[in-house]
Amino acid sequence: MDLSYILNELGEEREHYFNAIAPPIIQTSNFKFNTVDEMRQRFKDEYGGYIYSRGLNPTVDILRKKLAALDEAEDALVFNSGASAIFSSVVPFVSSGDHIISVRNPYTWAQRLFNDFLPRFGVQTSYVEGRLLSDFENAIQENTKLIYLESPNSWDFGLQDIAAISKFAKTRNCLVVIDNSYCSPYYQKPILLGADLVLQSATKYLAGHSDVVCGVLAGRKELLQKVFNLEYLTAGNGIQPFNAWLLMRGLRTLPARMDRIAKTTQVVLEYLKQHPKIESVIFPLDANFPQVELARKQMQGACGLLSFVVKTTDPKNIEHFSESLKHIMMAVSWGGYESLIIPRIAGMELKDFNPSDPMQRLIRLYVGLEDADYIIADLEQALKSITN
Repeated sequence: MDLSYILNELGEEREHYFNAIAPPIIQTSNFKFNTVDEMRQRFKDEYGGYIYSRGLNPTVDILRKKLAALDEAEDALVFNSGASAIFSSVVPFVSSGDHIISVRNPYTWAQRLFNDFLPRFGVQTSYVEGRLLSDFENAIQENTKLIYLESPNSWDFGLQDIAAISKFAKTRNCLVVIDNSYCSPYYQKPILLGADLVLQSATKYLAGHSDVVCGVLAGRKELLQKVFNLEYLTAGNGIQPFNAWLLMRGLRTLPARMDRIAKTTQVVLEYLKQHPKIESVIFPLDANFPQVELARKQMQGACGLLSFVVKTTDPKNIEHFSESLKHIMMAVSWGGYESLIIPRIAGMELKDFNPSDPMQRLIRLYVGLEDADYIIADLEQALKSITN
């Protein structure tokens, strides 16, 4: 399906809403029935129509069609956060006594789910490095029901071979779930590589304007209906119509934003690679990246998120650098219009700093929509604050 058609036309039946170019926000909590039997049938299958906007809503449904098509999936559900999408990608498919294999150090709220929530209900998780298929082959158990991937991850961009892992998982009747937030469906389509469910924090590239929090889960309709009928409705964690409309608005400019950010990122990357105060730069499609061949094989591109290691023995230098930036803001997340940084040391006490560990000297940079020269000039003046 053509990308322009998906973003600009799919699901938009304009004759149903006065031929308006932009779809309306159907800001209603409730839907009317004309007959008792009509209501009775809808109670039997809420996934098939509208009862209450906690479940399905017309504005959200337009968005669902677009998001499913972007992932080349049968269906999609949209959540009020990426964390909600993570929760609903796992919980419906495991029971007490089951086992999960997860890539090591997934996104914080995935790790909280595996470490703190699921063990209360008798579900255990094993973590693997994930760069080799054998990591999963060695960790599989008779009760393993789900393999959870994040490729690339959002700090050192470690990859998993999605196609090989998915093929192996099918021989053991395991579901493969992958967090695709780094690439988005613009640059990677895990469903086509064999994954069963793909999620992303739509807050990031898909929405693109840092003004809405949302998540998406896409895959086979039967799996999404299972999620919808219990976890989605019970937790009430679906996206609201106004936020769905904002996300749809963001999708209109997805190619333009992604292409510009990708081009700018390459310029910033080359600048950082030659800077004397930078020890190394980490980016999945850089020639020096350890898994660059796998990245080229399963990703169609990479965008604005990269990391670099500062040459210093003093964590205060990292703090000074981060606080000296005038235009690049210090904040979590990525994918909006604005460039951002987050230093790894923000998540640790300075007394625990080990200068011999490059991961503790890591700074993650998100390249936004600003001009490359504007971003580089800010980095240059801030890097002067690093003294040793």
